[in-house]
Amino acid sequence: VEEVLEQADYLYGSGETEKLYQLLVQHKNSDDAELLWRLARASRDLAQLSSTSAEEKRQLAYEALEYAKKALEKNESNFAAHKWYAICLSDVGDFEGIKTKIGNAIVIKEHFQRAVELNPKDATTIHLIGIWCYTFAEMPWYQRKIAATLFATPPTSTFQEALRYFHMAEEADPNFYSKNLLFLGKTYLKLNNKKMALLWLSKAKEYPAHTEEDKQVR
Repeated sequence: VEEVLEQADYLYGSGETEKLYQLLVQHKNSDDAELLWRLARASRDLAQLSSTSAEEKRQLAYEALEYAKKALEKNESNFAAHKWYAICLSDVGDFEGIKTKIGNAIVIKEHFQRAVELNPKDATTIHLIGIWCYTFAEMPWYQRKIAATLFATPPTSTFQEALRYFHMAEEADPNFYSKNLLFLGKTYLKLNNKKMALLWLSKAKEYPAHTEEDKQVR
């Protein structure tokens, strides 16, 4: 297992998404949470590639959720298992429509918060709670109506709360992610603070584009 993990982390660092998936999918019946959450991440990364067909994207999203769920079952106190379970559950919501997406929202946030409790230094998870807050702060009225029918007290948030998490992520690991810089800028725009928005959006624009996502951010 150690050897496979080492190889997997090397491939992940090199951006070898397809090779990484091929390596890890051979171990899909493993009982090791470290292997399983990495497989969930690799499946999701493969789904995100522009060369992946719509049907494959869907299949990989559901596969990724299964692997993440299994990782959680194997080790409840693995922060990455909580993190990737929440991410994959959110992805599946994209295929099942707005009702499922809102219905899963509270579970998703709980898993993100548990991941941060287990690893307070993980800036990406803190960023994702910020995204969760931003999404609910921005939610249009008709989606709020759906939320109100699903929950006694529907999930809500504010742009101030989102901003707090984006800043916390930046403090945990400065300049770690182009999208965090982008969302700091976007959130300041929502709060009508153009000066701060310009500062963070300029940083996002100047961020070296290593991944497809960085290029989209730019």
